[in-house]
Amino acid sequence: MSVKVLISDKLDPLAVKIFEKKGVSVDFKPGLSAEELLNIIGEYDGLAVRSATSVTPEILAAAKKLKVIGRAGIGVDNIDVPGATAAGIVVMNTPFGNSITTAEHAIAMMFALARQIPQASVSTHAGKWEKKKFMGTELHAKTLGVIGCGNIGSIVADRALGLKMNVIAFDPFLTEERAVEIGVSKVELDELFARADFITLHVPKNEKTVGIINEGSIAKMKDGAFIINCARGGLIVETDLKAALDQGKIAGAALDVFEVEPALENILFGHEKVICTPHLGAATNEAQVNVAMQVAEQMADYLVNGAVVNALNMPSISAEDAPRLKPYLKLAEQLGGFAGQIASSAIQKIEIAYAGSVTEMNTDPITSVLIAHLLGAQMDSVNMVNALQVAQSRGIEIVQSYSGSSQDWRSMIDVKVSSENGVRNVTGTLFTGKEPRIVNIEGVPIEAAVSENMLFIRNDDTPGLVGHVGMILANADQNIADFRLGRKACGESAVCLVNLDAPLPDALFEEIANLPQARSVKRLRF
Repeated sequence: MSVKVLISDKLDPLAVKIFEKKGVSVDFKPGLSAEELLNIIGEYDGLAVRSATSVTPEILAAAKKLKVIGRAGIGVDNIDVPGATAAGIVVMNTPFGNSITTAEHAIAMMFALARQIPQASVSTHAGKWEKKKFMGTELHAKTLGVIGCGNIGSIVADRALGLKMNVIAFDPFLTEERAVEIGVSKVELDELFARADFITLHVPKNEKTVGIINEGSIAKMKDGAFIINCARGGLIVETDLKAALDQGKIAGAALDVFEVEPALENILFGHEKVICTPHLGAATNEAQVNVAMQVAEQMADYLVNGAVVNALNMPSISAEDAPRLKPYLKLAEQLGGFAGQIASSAIQKIEIAYAGSVTEMNTDPITSVLIAHLLGAQMDSVNMVNALQVAQSRGIEIVQSYSGSSQDWRSMIDVKVSSENGVRNVTGTLFTGKEPRIVNIEGVPIEAAVSENMLFIRNDDTPGLVGHVGMILANADQNIADFRLGRKACGESAVCLVNLDAPLPDALFEEIANLPQARSVKRLRF
């Protein structure tokens, strides 16, 4: 039975050749309108896209045969991944194909800022010859602050070290050992702001990073600092940056990404201290060839052989194991997400203990899912397939153990995360063999189901916490879906898990965090 793939965006012609070589029929139709795509998508087993095609719920509903969507690149903002997952469609990306290209673009932007190259070029073309106006800044011996030192950030750091810059880095997942290995000094974010002459962003856009550059953080920076963003739009509060540029606090900014894209207009456009490019981070011939070849290889291998590589919503699992593993994979997803969100410093070691009937199964995909969601709580481009590789590249030790019996439960998975700030531990099981439950947090017994929006409180076992939390939420018309308590013993340390029907606003979070009984409070998202 033949399989058929549609390439709906511009990809290097090598992609077509790879598909055909592996026996996959290909239609190359870049530039389709949404209506045209809707009308023909039902014919295809695979869809290869870049960023132009939007894979919407309507497209997915019409894609009756679709088995895999391949994104030639990293970001999948244009793909309804949850919808694809619900429809049983694998979503793949190529997370490392354009890393060097993006890193080089950030370095190029830094040079352009330091020497005012675009502005000087315009002036010289106009015949002005303004040598004194464009006095530059040497990069040698300057301090570069790298926010996010993963795959791309570490390449930027390597290139900057070659320029004899001092490189400091902030990254919650960067261990001291890994920092030494790549030659950077690990610092806290406020220290980076205070010391850096140039600041470059290489983090995903999520709840913790959106608006990371704002009025408050800019106030902590050196006078005359430079800012570079080749990562994601929305990491910088653009109005705050403009005010700082106008006031002279920030000497210049180089931006490849914007809060709204395509950025046909922006408050920073036309500013003499701002260099802009239209999201060119991955725009080199080499990167385009790399991602095109990779996505074709991955999709063809899946469609022809059933192999899964760089899938965002599916681990490597055989067809025979899938039904039995499904509830354990869900449990692993929740345990990993929980552990990753409560571990607030660089992770050094992850210990996963399997006990009971789960040890009779293939635990490799369970481990991959757990680590992917643990690291994915703060890191971009981590999936079930590359999770172990990413952990290894960060110097994170992975230890697995197995016990044929579990004292309290028929089957149990225990996760222990060691970081620079201590050890975090969470344990889970399956109720009725299929319902995931958290049953222990840091030595405190508790029985709780995971929901989309949760509040995790470490507290003293003294009267008043439940009433105060309930009153704060009730007064703000915030509905509680579930409320679970656990303690080691009367009057000792305790934990509280609150399931909420909606995300908790900042003001309410601060009010709960300031309660006298609360030792620490975290918002969790699943």
